[in-house]
Amino acid sequence: MTQHSHEPPASAPEVIHALKGFNARIQVPGDKSMSHRALIFGALAEGTSEIRGLLDAADVRSTWRCLARMGVEIDEQDDVVKIHGVGIQGLQNPEGDLDCGNSGTTLRLLMGVLAGQRFSTRLTGDASLSRRPMQRVADPLRLMGADISLRDKKLPPVVITGQPLQGIDYALPVASAQLKSALILAGIYTKTPVTLRGEIYSRDHTERMLPHFGVKLEQTHNQISIQPGQSLKATQFTVPGDPSTAAFWLAAAALIPGACIELPHVSLNPSRLGFVRVLERMGAKIEILDSDGASEPSGTLRLTGGELIGTDVTPEEIPDLVDEVPLIAVLGARAKGMTEVRGAAELRIKESDRLEALRENLNRMNVELELYPDGFKISGQQTLMGAEIDPMHDHRIAMAFAIAGLVAEGPVNIHDPGCVAISYPQFFTTLHSLKGS
Repeated sequence: MTQHSHEPPASAPEVIHALKGFNARIQVPGDKSMSHRALIFGALAEGTSEIRGLLDAADVRSTWRCLARMGVEIDEQDDVVKIHGVGIQGLQNPEGDLDCGNSGTTLRLLMGVLAGQRFSTRLTGDASLSRRPMQRVADPLRLMGADISLRDKKLPPVVITGQPLQGIDYALPVASAQLKSALILAGIYTKTPVTLRGEIYSRDHTERMLPHFGVKLEQTHNQISIQPGQSLKATQFTVPGDPSTAAFWLAAAALIPGACIELPHVSLNPSRLGFVRVLERMGAKIEILDSDGASEPSGTLRLTGGELIGTDVTPEEIPDLVDEVPLIAVLGARAKGMTEVRGAAELRIKESDRLEALRENLNRMNVELELYPDGFKISGQQTLMGAEIDPMHDHRIAMAFAIAGLVAEGPVNIHDPGCVAISYPQFFTTLHSLKGS
């Protein structure tokens, strides 16, 4: 994984044309959430971990770069990334700031790790990340004894002065995998247990992966506990394909009658299949061809396109498909009937205000969308017109409207296409390789 600046170069718009039915098999790159965690857990482990399938994208490079700045040696040989772990007390005080780029996962998970260190650090990010609130993570870490200061009491840069930490019994106020993971990681550094209750139902990669690295978590249906005095041990781990990336190809096939897509070795983690369940409700035919049964299961997804019907997405479903909500708006514009999404206020504090970005760019395509503070309602069977799309530097918005371009009347120009490098640098190359029938 070659290290690059996290700022993508300016580039000409990508032009997307409508596509008839297609038949394709696409290997999507490794899961972004698991890639971040594999790097961090491997860095804190004792010994050398070997990771296959690590995502090579700007967000994951931000985590790689921050760990390297703290003395963790990471090298790549063929398709294997070797992380020479330093143990939970072996991180070194970096010279200067730790630049997290555009990656909220990098910043929030490292807040949990750095709160219990013996040195002080300052975490920064790009302009987008610097507008994303961090007090949700800082507040419970402070209850554990962490010394954390934020700009304007809520924003990066984040200054952490390492302190001895104490355990906590804490009810999560929102379903956030990043918050949950930060507190579990901080729990490695406490002298008393950390117990989490409340809104614990979000992506559970930390809970599934930490046992691979020798850390035991105690879990029931309504709480997670980590006991003190544990250390991480090096391991081998293969990162399956990212379901949030696979979602774009599933949506493409669902939108185009007669299209068929097959996606091998995709994560089948139940907390990541919310979009698959929504697609099935909308009438898409989806098959799981195989599953390996691992603690982080993976398998092959196949979808055949047909007529879509509108659906309602409830607040309870949002944690399992938060990154795929822009695609639901695109699908809803073409489906028969009404589609409504509620409980998605979290989208307003992503890389962009994704709800506002949806409204503005769908309007440019002559599509009407009724916006709520926490979601939207969209009537179906609207005609999408060619347009100039401003993704607002947001990779998910750029990719969602590129998929919309496959069923638009007239060319769709995606400006700032380089922003997809955050999660899927090969996206447009793969998109242009699809051949209509």
